[in-house]
Amino acid sequence: MIRILKLSTLTSAELAKLHRRSELDIDQVLPIAQQVIDRIRQGGDEGVIHYARQFDYAGATPDNLRVSEAEFAEAEQQLDPDLRRAVDHAFRNIEKVHQGQMPAPMHLAEIEPGVFAGEKITPIPRVGLYVPRGKGAFPSMMLMLAVPAQVAGVKKIVVCTPPDSQGKVEPVSLVAARMAGVSEVYKLGGIQALAAMAQGTETVSKVDKLIGPCSIYGAAAKRILFGSVDVGLPAGPSESIVLADDSTDPRLAAIDLLIEAEHGPDSAALLVTHSETLAQRVQGHLETYLQQLPSWRREFCEAGLAAYGGILLTDSLQASLDFINEYAPEHLELLVADPLALVGKIDNAGEILLGVHTPSSAATYAIGVNAVLPTGGFARSYSAVSVFDFLKRSTLAYLTPEGFAGVKETVKTLAHYEDFPAHALALQVREDLAQP
Repeated sequence: MIRILKLSTLTSAELAKLHRRSELDIDQVLPIAQQVIDRIRQGGDEGVIHYARQFDYAGATPDNLRVSEAEFAEAEQQLDPDLRRAVDHAFRNIEKVHQGQMPAPMHLAEIEPGVFAGEKITPIPRVGLYVPRGKGAFPSMMLMLAVPAQVAGVKKIVVCTPPDSQGKVEPVSLVAARMAGVSEVYKLGGIQALAAMAQGTETVSKVDKLIGPCSIYGAAAKRILFGSVDVGLPAGPSESIVLADDSTDPRLAAIDLLIEAEHGPDSAALLVTHSETLAQRVQGHLETYLQQLPSWRREFCEAGLAAYGGILLTDSLQASLDFINEYAPEHLELLVADPLALVGKIDNAGEILLGVHTPSSAATYAIGVNAVLPTGGFARSYSAVSVFDFLKRSTLAYLTPEGFAGVKETVKTLAHYEDFPAHALALQVREDLAQP
């Protein structure tokens, strides 16, 4: 039976554990991540192949680490027509959403007479994308990462994704990669993939930034690699909140709770409601839907719901909203009578899905919004992956003679106050040189 937790009776320790979800376990695998990263830093390909043979596939060598053109062609030939149409549809919508995000390449505005300020936008030169696999396949994740990188104009896009035990990358993911203009794909998973891209080896290209969702092992690796490479938004094990009220159909609440829970035993899925009647009805439907899942997915759901999720009963709708804003979920579904009335009260969520026709699975695959989202409470300060993750801004400034004259005294006054004489002298020299 899925547990029902009453928010008002939770101890501070129990509440803290709920908020931390599987982040608690990441701390325990940091020594493993450090060991793998150190060996790859010191040994390059030797370290990568050592761990690839241990965790990815036994036949890994430097020569077969990169997906070949023949493998891309084989993936195209294997693709089922229905899957091709689905991937095409998803690609089109994802591309449209992210094209709409692109800013102007440059802007420069006159903020006072002769004083111009603005920005120049350029893509990050080299980006590494991590596309997980686990027991499933994630071509949708390939699109969610590669399409915005392509739209942003990144010149070098490197992908690492785990192969099967025979050293084969999931074929639909390869088709999705090629569709998004990516041809440099390596058969690597986990810590070794991130370490190889962050540090570079004889075979794997070094990148300037890493982006992609990870297991707790990958999340631990990103913590260690931070500082040597931009590790992007914290995207660890999946998590969701379904907000429900008295109007919610308990069947929808129950099945939607399982959408993110089935990702893995470290996923955190919570139903938050102030309706005790609904909570009890959802509890019953959950058992029914769990029995309809394959045994390994059912086990994932049961483990995650028992450890990090379940049904959270609050005293009021406002208490539910307060909890959500503090928790800052990756995915948030508003399965309430009037979701539009509540969306303005949500401050912290990776994505906010409105109403009964918008389950998180629809956003994951077909709507076009990005499904790579901040986890672990980082939705308080991070956003969904977008073209902005693949762009950087250089500030622009320009002074005319009139503008220089307008700011020079302010600059000199502040420079002298902060005891930077060369700062002030740079303006004085220009004044002197301008004298006839």
